[in-house]
Amino acid sequence: MSEIDALLRRAVEDRAVPFVVAMYGDTDGIHYTGAAGQAADGRTADPDTAFRVFSMTKAVGSLAAMILIDRGQLSMDTPVAEILPAWNDLQVLEGFDGDAPILRPQRSMATIRHLATHTSGIEYEFWNADVPRYMKATGHPTMLTGLSSALHYPLTSDPGTRWGYGPGIDWLGQVVEAVDGRRIDLFCQQEIFDPLAMGDTSFESDTLGSRLADVSMRGADGGFLPRSIAPPARPEIYGMGHALYSTAGDYMRLLRMILNGGALDGQRVLSPAAMEEMLADQMQGLSIEPMYSNSSTTADVKLAGDPGHSFFSARNRADISGKRAAGTQSWAGILNTHYWVDPHRNVAAVLMTQSLPFLDPQFLGIYDSYERAVYRNMTGM
Repeated sequence: MSEIDALLRRAVEDRAVPFVVAMYGDTDGIHYTGAAGQAADGRTADPDTAFRVFSMTKAVGSLAAMILIDRGQLSMDTPVAEILPAWNDLQVLEGFDGDAPILRPQRSMATIRHLATHTSGIEYEFWNADVPRYMKATGHPTMLTGLSSALHYPLTSDPGTRWGYGPGIDWLGQVVEAVDGRRIDLFCQQEIFDPLAMGDTSFESDTLGSRLADVSMRGADGGFLPRSIAPPARPEIYGMGHALYSTAGDYMRLLRMILNGGALDGQRVLSPAAMEEMLADQMQGLSIEPMYSNSSTTADVKLAGDPGHSFFSARNRADISGKRAAGTQSWAGILNTHYWVDPHRNVAAVLMTQSLPFLDPQFLGIYDSYERAVYRNMTGM
């Protein structure tokens, strides 16, 4: 393990990251935990460090919906508007007449599957330049306000026609609330966090105290400067695209449940059949397209491994030499918290910091080296 310890230390020394926590394991348990750097002023990064995991929340939101599917209360093919009629009020943005948005009705029906796979037509402002232009023209709030009205972004394509990364999982969380009757935070606590003993995963940061890491952004000189960004506290709605705080150890319990076919330490969250369905490719002929940034908070996103999408997360359709196998599930949060879970090779791992921009090339170099080291240690590849 000294190889990975040294890798993490060099990452901090070379200013690839301000700090870092790493962990990996398999169905049997955790086989490595390491950290380097200062997570906050006067606090060394360690396994108890807490993170704003942002889009790593999406896997939890999708799992919540899959629990209802497993119980026969919902289907991947259920129309969204059958549960949330307000979906039909969303219109497709076709362009602009001067500064005025040109909108038209949807031409196809959005399903629960479309929400989970980001093929519903709703996109974030970071990845489609028409969306921030629409928001400026109309005063539409961003999802990070926590307002219920923020859900009503325009669509940028008709449902089921194209990949477009956006707040679909936020809508999915509202579907869970409408079908189950519990608010999404209570549902997740009772159905996911409590059974999996994820005691450090929360929708609010209050209980984390000084364990919550600081956020920083790379400056012009290559160093890191303080930056303030966090999910909104006590919002009108908890957005399942971004709302969670967690630790490396807690998130690994979620990933190890995936490796164990839906159960962990005697607690079953999903049936084996539902787990298999959740991890299967659900893109219906579509693929994840490159995501081109229009924001300083993120670099472009181009995934390797012929990426599709399961109901849970991005899904490799091909092996990557020396790294993850086909069928691997993976995603990340905008502050560079990353995970992958590889059922074929029985490997799950996280690599986590709190820095911008997302997918900074220096961070990507560390991620690649870390993943290769994990597979050398775990599988001898």
